[in-house]
Amino acid sequence: MMSSWDHWVEEALQQLEHLQLLMTMIPIYLHHGETQEAQKKPIEDELDVFDEMQPWDRSSVEVHISEPKFIKRPRGIPVLGDEEGTKKFKRLLLFSGNDYLGLGSHPTIGKAASKAALEHGMGPRGSALICGYTDYHRRLESGLADLKNKEDCLLCPTGYAANVALMVALGSVGSLLAAGKTPLTHEKVAIFSDALNHASIIDGMSLAQRQKSVEIFIYRHCDMTHLNELLSSCTIRKKAVVTDSLFSMDGDFAPMIELVKLRKEHGFLLVIDDAHGTFVCGKNGGGVAEQYNCERDVDICVGTLSKAAGCHGGFIACSKRWKQLIQSRGRSFIFSTATPIPIAAAAHAALIVARKETWRRREIWNRVQDFRALTGIPINSPIISLIVGSEEKALQASQSLLKSGFHVTAIRPPTVPPNSCRLRVTLSATHTRDDIERFTAALSLCVNFQEIGIHGSNGGYARL
Repeated sequence: MMSSWDHWVEEALQQLEHLQLLMTMIPIYLHHGETQEAQKKPIEDELDVFDEMQPWDRSSVEVHISEPKFIKRPRGIPVLGDEEGTKKFKRLLLFSGNDYLGLGSHPTIGKAASKAALEHGMGPRGSALICGYTDYHRRLESGLADLKNKEDCLLCPTGYAANVALMVALGSVGSLLAAGKTPLTHEKVAIFSDALNHASIIDGMSLAQRQKSVEIFIYRHCDMTHLNELLSSCTIRKKAVVTDSLFSMDGDFAPMIELVKLRKEHGFLLVIDDAHGTFVCGKNGGGVAEQYNCERDVDICVGTLSKAAGCHGGFIACSKRWKQLIQSRGRSFIFSTATPIPIAAAAHAALIVARKETWRRREIWNRVQDFRALTGIPINSPIISLIVGSEEKALQASQSLLKSGFHVTAIRPPTVPPNSCRLRVTLSATHTRDDIERFTAALSLCVNFQEIGIHGSNGGYARL
């Protein structure tokens, strides 16, 4: 049976068709004279995968920077600068990136990109709706839809563009069903958003709000009691709840089980941004919804290919109806040039490698356990948020780690609120137990583990 949201989306699509604004995409096939037999050969058979860490994997966490000098801002806050023409470089271990599985240095993924580039260059340069959508893009979308257990998927230029396109398309349901008029309050879409959602969700909602098609309700971070109160008091029928699944700055998970219960009670559309959970969480790398066994209860899943996939781009896994609506109304998708073919080819290879090299997920969660055991900090994800307070303290701590050979960036406003500056530590599958031991020893010199209080469910307020 069709849900209320299915009916509303179907009505919106019918209105778009009536207005002759319904957009379709037909992929351009790029074969360059390949035989039918070659075209039918599974791409997976051509990709090399490995059962354990290889020497090249270390380049995803080992970096070099020029020997730093520290200059003073007018306010006296030290910042890192580089000497022009310096010949001295310092080797650092990276604990601040988002390449959680270390796939950014995988030769199989690099070969997929170079092969596509040699055969097709960058591919047709245009938006996906004009000429930029090819069989490479379609193949990647199909793989991502399977990964997320969804009917279809829409590939977007970035994760940011994906969230903005979705929020605008979500709001368009209200305006389309109002038949060209400014929707009355009860005709709008009510979007309920976690207070700590990513900036791309916030910006997308703001754009939809400017079009006078949505009402925005912000609930306290992961507070299901507050969300339930807001839902219960809202008289708007078209309700949607949007949340990060794994929060990028705090490292805590959205309360998925409680969200599913509320969805059954209130009948809202559940949207998650699984940017930091995709490929990392779940037995098959399907993300946070797979980890919590609630994939069927998540209506739309936004993801990125620029973190654990080690590539670039974003996507929206959803139904075919939603895909058609988003590609017809999502401005950040419509007016962006399509992903270059080598990037699409690399991302598809990453999708296969991430699924087959299961040791990577095992190792990153082993490193989470190592960090927890060595520090006593009860983390539960590869993102560790150590809040130190002022901007100056965060920079001092980052500088101390830099001198010890570790790259950890101080996170400051506007990324986080004033006086909640922090060290954002991220773990990778290509870190070793020895790396974690040496890093936590250096970290203990600038952070007192015994005085860290829990922030959310996975970070800490640290005293320097």
